[in-house]
Amino acid sequence: MSAQEIRNYTLNFGPQHPAAHGVLRLILEMDGEVVQRADPHIGLLHRGTEKLAESKPFNQSIGYMDRLDYVSMMCNEHAYVRAIEQLLGVEAPIRAQYIRTMFDEITRILNHLMWIGSNGLDLGAMAVFLYAFREREELMDCYEAVSGARMHATYYRPGGVYRDLPDTMPKYRESPWRKGDALKRSNAWREGSMLDFLQAFTDDFPSKIDEYETLLTDNRIWKQRTVGIGVVPPEKALAWGMTGPMLRGSGVAWDLRKKQPYAAYAHVDFDIPVGVTGDCYDRYLVRVEEMRQSNRIIQQCISWLRANPGPVMVSNFKVAPPSRTEMKEDMEALIHHFKLFTEGYSVPAGEVYSAVEAPKGEFGVYLVSDGANKPFRLKARAPGFAHLSSMDAIVRGHMLADVVAMIGTYDIVFGEVDR
Repeated sequence: MSAQEIRNYTLNFGPQHPAAHGVLRLILEMDGEVVQRADPHIGLLHRGTEKLAESKPFNQSIGYMDRLDYVSMMCNEHAYVRAIEQLLGVEAPIRAQYIRTMFDEITRILNHLMWIGSNGLDLGAMAVFLYAFREREELMDCYEAVSGARMHATYYRPGGVYRDLPDTMPKYRESPWRKGDALKRSNAWREGSMLDFLQAFTDDFPSKIDEYETLLTDNRIWKQRTVGIGVVPPEKALAWGMTGPMLRGSGVAWDLRKKQPYAAYAHVDFDIPVGVTGDCYDRYLVRVEEMRQSNRIIQQCISWLRANPGPVMVSNFKVAPPSRTEMKEDMEALIHHFKLFTEGYSVPAGEVYSAVEAPKGEFGVYLVSDGANKPFRLKARAPGFAHLSSMDAIVRGHMLADVVAMIGTYDIVFGEVDR
């Protein structure tokens, strides 16, 4: 019998695979079930966001930011809006800073709920997805209440936020599925203002996180799929430019909210969770604890916002639109409004890098202005892009099923990777 040559074979993982999170195409070189090499192919969701921003006035590109990492919308807006504010030399009112802080944390919870649900689904834990989306719906209603849109809010504006928090929350209507006592229960939190709703939500949310932990933290199948998988040593994490839970999961306590505080983070109290071994399980624990800390921050913001009413936008009409009543009475206000939404405003020449601690890591916007009313150059620093570059080195020697666990633990969204 002649000796038969055994060769590695290549396997296309994605882009249509449900665990490829959108449009990742991984070309895997396999030796049996073991990965020898992983080559990520990206660019299948490239929409030219950075180039498009160069052809529009500054204030018309805020909506593009929502569509980068489309699971943590307002955090992307925050980085872009802060970059414009730094170039203009404008500072948002303190109430707007607290509202931004609160919505950044609501966004972090939204992101981590999406992550825990989809990552659980990828690794075979089906129920968590349904649990996580139950709470996600409640917070999506907060987005809708302030901006009118469930996802792409365009709520943050240079100089503050679009409007103050609403006094009412949308209520469920009677339907064949929700009526009588069930309807009353569903609307119980929604009788007061948005802050009342968030107060009720944050009081209840820790018990819901306990439910997710009951399903996963000590689940032996979950631990078999995540413990010791995708270990990232701290020095490697820094070398690859990792940020957020990927870096903190490896034991490095780096968080821009503490190291370079922005908005109202210097005035709120919270802890930074860090991992020990840097595997998928540690990163899971870090994200779960981050949800608890975000909950704490939201509660502190609610208390402050209740006690301190005030403006949420600068009163500079070159940057912020006048109110509708002023427009109807004052010719100059009408002209300001027209100029602001057609021509925009010219930003002084200069360059700035503005970064925020987005749920996935450091999301930064590098903005160059040549003194015109639109950016000369815009570059978005997406955390997922840096994380994905480490895929080949981390996955080598793991089994094919562990590749799915690794893609999940990166928490990548291709809107921001491909831009």
